[in-house]
Amino acid sequence: MASPVTVRPRTPHDVPALVAVLTAQQPASGYPVRWPLPFPVEEFVVRRGELGAWVVTVDGRVAGHVALLHPATGWEADAFTGTTGEPVGRLAAVSTLFVDQDRRGLGLGTRLLDAAVAHARALDRVPVLDVVQEHSVAADLYRRRGWRVVGEVRPHWLPADRAPVLVMTLP
Repeated sequence: MASPVTVRPRTPHDVPALVAVLTAQQPASGYPVRWPLPFPVEEFVVRRGELGAWVVTVDGRVAGHVALLHPATGWEADAFTGTTGEPVGRLAAVSTLFVDQDRRGLGLGTRLLDAAVAHARALDRVPVLDVVQEHSVAADLYRRRGWRVVGEVRPHWLPADRAPVLVMTLP
């Protein structure tokens, strides 16, 4: 029998479980690249400029997360506007997408991605994201879902020996 899977808006009560899931999956996925983070993990999960954030649960337990951000300033805003040609106010950045390592292969990442994209479309914004090239599982997921690479950037946090970050959009 299949386990009940639900995607719902993130609540403040979800944050401790999300920190635990992110921490547990990081050694296998390499996400986030900077680890340990130079700031509290809670600040990585809950971001300023969120247009929405969702969790996926399996049997009532938090198993993953995604956020949709307004990329107002900084390297991401520059990268997204420069590669898409869209003004920053028309963009919505998919961010902080991760899934419990023990729950991979169940389509949870796809469900989360679909929730974020649907919200971006409802806001009449163009979905964009950035992904570290070495995270081939994530990049492959995005490509399978129709995302296109529109550019590359080298953010300040990316080690010099790593390939540039891919900038992607969903037409």
